[in-house]
Amino acid sequence: MSTPAAVPEPAPEAARPVEERTIQGRSPWRLAWERLRRDRVAMGSAVVIVLVLLIAIFAPVTTTITGHGVNQQFYDTGLSPDGLPRGPNSTFWLGTDDLGRDLLVRIAYGARISLLVGVAATALTVVIGTVVGLAAGFLGGLVDTVLARLVDVVLSVPFLLVAISLVSITGPSLTVTVLVIGFFSWASVARIVRGQVLSLREREFVEAARSLGSGNLRIMFVDVLPNVLAPLIVYASLLVPVVIVVEATLSFLGLGLPPPTADWGGMISESQGYYTVAWWFVFFPGAALVITTLAFNLLGDGIRDAFDPRGEPVKS
Repeated sequence: MSTPAAVPEPAPEAARPVEERTIQGRSPWRLAWERLRRDRVAMGSAVVIVLVLLIAIFAPVTTTITGHGVNQQFYDTGLSPDGLPRGPNSTFWLGTDDLGRDLLVRIAYGARISLLVGVAATALTVVIGTVVGLAAGFLGGLVDTVLARLVDVVLSVPFLLVAISLVSITGPSLTVTVLVIGFFSWASVARIVRGQVLSLREREFVEAARSLGSGNLRIMFVDVLPNVLAPLIVYASLLVPVVIVVEATLSFLGLGLPPPTADWGGMISESQGYYTVAWWFVFFPGAALVITTLAFNLLGDGIRDAFDPRGEPVKS
């Protein structure tokens, strides 16, 4: 009688391929973090964003260091004998504006407005878009038809014309700016969420939740929503710089926060008549706006690549 062949034992942990050992047991969120951490451009952008955030939080420190208030006007030292802004010097490190105010202090306070509007309007946009997209994609039928047509209507409305009309009626304010941007931005988020939900509502875990007696609301927000968080995070990270630029554009057109509020878009608008004789007046607020939006865009690209399932396995 022949002896039965021995069953090979599983390979020890040390003998397994590196890729298998490093990926095994890691969640998609952990893998995305590992990819993002390896992206030097995204990490550098995150550092820039943190620095801008710290500048915004500690804006009063610039007032203490320089001794200049955010709206304080220095007609004697901040303006030339011809009434023109002063260039960068030991007293005004980034120069002054057309009213003799310190640009450094106003740029630091302007960072507060840009980040606040960017985060608040993006959060409002994501919340509205997510709720509408979940309802349209999961419930389907008449609800989907009505909400889809509503999305089409919102996307077809001329944004600037409506913004000008609303501001002329209510007056410019931070609340109006956030509401206007949020109202005209949620439709794109709703379309993305709806597309994701349409591919998820017939999955096995949804059928299992139904068989256990779960209602539509519980399935939508407990079972389906976590599966669309990744694209939502990616879209939100890319939406923040867009919102910041839109807010600066509204301020540039005189539809943002009323003066003398320090605002990057408003500062760029005020510098229009001085760019040939006071380059710093337009350069430094514009540079702050470009650097901030570029950092958010690069970080958003890195987050998008980190969540891409086609990315290469993360190695330790």
